[in-house]
Amino acid sequence: MLIRIKYFGQIAEVTQKEEESLEFSGVLISELLEHIYSKYNTLKNKDFQIAQNQELVSLETELSGKEIALLPPFSGG
Repeated sequence: MLIRIKYFGQIAEVTQKEEESLEFSGVLISELLEHIYSKYNTLKNKDFQIAQNQELVSLETELSGKEIALLPPFSGG
């Protein structure tokens, strides 16, 4: 399946991309994340949340969407 991945904030700084498309055949978000870590190893040291189709998801969530976003911590005010 072709998945579009969006990177924001410090995550985009690490990847030097705001978005990319990947062909991926895994089932879980955690599997996709391991694939992303293999490309951008320093992401393992970053704190972020994952959204699928604009909803926050856990690592055990099954891939069902075509859009994944890696979101850095938010600060409010």
